[in-house]
Amino acid sequence: MYLLQFLQAHKAKNHFRQAIETINKLLFKIEIMLKIKFYTLIILIAFCQNIFGQEKEIIIPFKLTEYNNISIQATLNEKDTVNLMFHTAANSVTLIEDATKKIKSLNFNNNTEGVKSWGGETNSSRLSENNSIQIGELKLKGISIWENKYSGPHTDGKFGIDLFKDKVLKLDFERNILIISSLLPNDVRRYQKLKLVFEDEMMFLEASFKINNMVKKNRFLIHSGYSGDLLFDDKFASDNQMEVNLKITGEKELKDSYGNVLTTMKAIIPYLEIGTVKLSNVPVGFFSGAIGRQKMSVMGGDILKRFNIIIDSKREYIYLKPNELKNIEYTKS
Repeated sequence: MYLLQFLQAHKAKNHFRQAIETINKLLFKIEIMLKIKFYTLIILIAFCQNIFGQEKEIIIPFKLTEYNNISIQATLNEKDTVNLMFHTAANSVTLIEDATKKIKSLNFNNNTEGVKSWGGETNSSRLSENNSIQIGELKLKGISIWENKYSGPHTDGKFGIDLFKDKVLKLDFERNILIISSLLPNDVRRYQKLKLVFEDEMMFLEASFKINNMVKKNRFLIHSGYSGDLLFDDKFASDNQMEVNLKITGEKELKDSYGNVLTTMKAIIPYLEIGTVKLSNVPVGFFSGAIGRQKMSVMGGDILKRFNIIIDSKREYIYLKPNELKNIEYTKS
């Protein structure tokens, strides 16, 4: 009898142990399955954020004109097609008088006196408000358009970086496209990162160069609307006696948007260094005597086109990479 009870108890104990082992195995399998589901969910969330969370890039084709201007086709009020110059130092949309004569969709309902310009401050300008403009796939409404006399050759007017507020800009001069996006592109690591100075909605970049065997530094307004290379401000030109210390190669007349004419002296500097990239025998311009009108130095399209350029959304940094145009001849003017 005792033996039978012992055998029954032993058998029950074995059954209990087997039950515990079975339960442990089931719990282990459940734990593995839960971990797999958890990590799968994390991957799916990340994938969805990557696909749906990023705004689509807007790719805008442009033409680099023989005058080193960036010309982009745009549509006004869903009716009129115009060619606008992308002007990195401008903060409004403007059309020249010759273009507005042909455009039917504009209503100029205001006239402004005393509009300031590069070469004078006594200009008047008509204003058309509440227009729409489409540039590539980008559609904008409520746009004011000013009228003036001049833009880059073969363009009907211009627009600036203000249309792309809080966006990353990428200028690719090898593919002739402007890319607008919310995030820096994946290839930004191939570019040299340099500090921007952003003042009064204008972007400035520091560069070094040599005058009379002395290395100098200056900051330059990034000015894609200026077709030339470098234009020095009056104070810098006077302080460094550029008319004496550089060999003058000629003169050139410049016109601002309202037709005011300024005459510059032309010369050559041995090199221009932007970050670690050096350009040799760079043409420069400056005004003779301290006339006090040219307040800032300018870096124009003939320099800018030699780099593919990325500008961050906060206008804090510019990223440069020399392109296939780096060593071509400078534009003769």
